[in-house]
Amino acid sequence: MDLWTAPLAPGPLDALVDVPGSKSLTNRYLVLAALADAPGRLRGALRSRDTLLMAGALTNLGTRIEEDGTDWLVTPGAVQGSATVQCGLAGTVMRFLPAVAALADGPVRFDGDDAALARPMGPVLTALRTLGVRVEEHGEPGHLPFTVHGRGAVLGGQVDVDASASSQFVSGLLLAAARFERGLTLRHTGRTLPSLPHIEMTVALLREAGVEVDDSRPAIWQVAPGPIAGRDVRVEPDLSNAAPFLCAALVAGGTVRVPGWPTSTTQPGGLLPGILERLGATTRLDGDVLSVTGNGTIHGLDLDLHAAGEIAPTIAALAVLADSPTRLRGIAHLRGHETDRLAALAAEITRLGGQAEQTSDGLVITPRPLSGGTWHTYEDHRMATAGALIGLRVPGVEVEDVATTAKTLPDFVGLWSGMLSGSAVLA
Repeated sequence: MDLWTAPLAPGPLDALVDVPGSKSLTNRYLVLAALADAPGRLRGALRSRDTLLMAGALTNLGTRIEEDGTDWLVTPGAVQGSATVQCGLAGTVMRFLPAVAALADGPVRFDGDDAALARPMGPVLTALRTLGVRVEEHGEPGHLPFTVHGRGAVLGGQVDVDASASSQFVSGLLLAAARFERGLTLRHTGRTLPSLPHIEMTVALLREAGVEVDDSRPAIWQVAPGPIAGRDVRVEPDLSNAAPFLCAALVAGGTVRVPGWPTSTTQPGGLLPGILERLGATTRLDGDVLSVTGNGTIHGLDLDLHAAGEIAPTIAALAVLADSPTRLRGIAHLRGHETDRLAALAAEITRLGGQAEQTSDGLVITPRPLSGGTWHTYEDHRMATAGALIGLRVPGVEVEDVATTAKTLPDFVGLWSGMLSGSAVLA
């Protein structure tokens, strides 16, 4: 078992951390560029396992993706069948590309890591069947592996989708909808809709690419058929990947700064400064540099994270070290992520001596004295960074398979060590 001893904070921090580009934006831009009517350029795109899997999958489907320095040049082509999409553990790949594969001129097989076979896919597959696309499942229904039998075109029309388990079910269909002959009217039928900012991100990028989208009615999206413009775009830093570094200032005290922070964004991580202030931090935006300052004191709170569930493991790590209990709500959908994140967090916090109880839609975390031990990551990058954050204050936390952070954040260990040394960290 590969164990990494999380380093203790040497004292109050004073560091600049240059965070790589957003995975969520990079993979959405890649899909739109592959479906566009002209070549495009992605500047500042993230190179990580998830985005390389997306680029590789799109290449298999007929798109040419070339490196030009730090940029990606994307030249769209006709969507090709008789291809395989290796999803790894990337939700964006397994949920964004089936609708693209439906446009192919032949079968496209989807497969992934063993852990990916547990992630729900049923709503996407059901929606494609409703739209007249044949889908052949090779294992447990509603999961990988499966084959989408493309016929070169999708008529489109109306479809109902229960996206209670993931907003990616909506985004994946919307991204390809302009290429459907009649476009698409999609209605969410579930009781809850997690991570709505990620759908708003998808809608915003579609509009920037010249696609007409009507989202004036709650939980209904209408995409008109038409061309998708090839564009030259710059990818924002990944604000959720910035979270562990910024949160380190609360755990260790001192200040951590992240450059490139946008004044407005559709990334759920944009909610982070307000949340950190409630937890006890001071935040400041000077130009595009966000500074977070803490004194080592963390306040417990009652927090609804339904709009930003991806930062829940990071906030849970802070809650373990807080001065009072914390309740995290609105995150039942985390049970269907890279792992069951609620069960994983409860198990690992308890393993170190803490108290964490699952609720129907979240966690209640009560601070207790902690001791070192193995922090299992379950092949989940955000579990790994949560363990590193706790290890800033608790001696002897050994994070299993810290390399899983490469899913969205290459060289996390180097970035973390650079932050602790006080040096500028260049991604």
